[in-house]
Amino acid sequence: MMNANILIGSQLLLWFMVILLSVVVFALARQLGILYQRIDPVGALAMNQKFAGGDKAPSMVLTTLDGREVAIAPRGSGDVGKARSQLLFFLSPTCPICKTLLPSIQSLRRREAAWLDIVLASDGGTENSHRAFVTERKLEDFPYILSEALGRAYAVAQLPYGVLIGEDGDITALGLVNSREHLDSLLEARRLGKPTIQDFLSDSEGMQVPVRNAHSADTRRVEPSISQRN
Repeated sequence: MMNANILIGSQLLLWFMVILLSVVVFALARQLGILYQRIDPVGALAMNQKFAGGDKAPSMVLTTLDGREVAIAPRGSGDVGKARSQLLFFLSPTCPICKTLLPSIQSLRRREAAWLDIVLASDGGTENSHRAFVTERKLEDFPYILSEALGRAYAVAQLPYGVLIGEDGDITALGLVNSREHLDSLLEARRLGKPTIQDFLSDSEGMQVPVRNAHSADTRRVEPSISQRN
């Protein structure tokens, strides 16, 4: 009889502990949800001292590694129906973060193919090293430009760097891109009509929003552009 009472008591205690643990987990999950809502989204860091959202993008025609001509920020075609946005993604074969972002770039290209063209660009290094990089990473479907003039025209100082150019040839959004979240923020800024997520939050709240960027929230090292290293 005593053993039966002990068994019943242990079962009741076990169920009590399970219920208590469930309540604690629920409370923690609720607090995490509240904390997540209070955390401002992290966007690409706009470090460019030469350009800002809304500025006219430097327009030029350049040749890719495979000999194709690509118009950067084309304007004046007059055919609005055929106008497309461009994303210039500046990278380097020696930039580790650039390499980790390439799957996201490929996914973005497929997802936004209806309105967006993605151009890969670098401003230094040998042509052979870039050709090997293209083959290694299976980037043959992308226009790949090797041009120091392009990097200087857009004042690219660190890598990886993204510039989103609208159908009208204006810079829609730009910034240092060292995570998929930063990459997506360029497109989100376009949807919101602001050059950066931080600008949108600042205007919405009427206050300066702290920028958590590659130097704080993301501790991975950013690479100087090749032209900056030379």
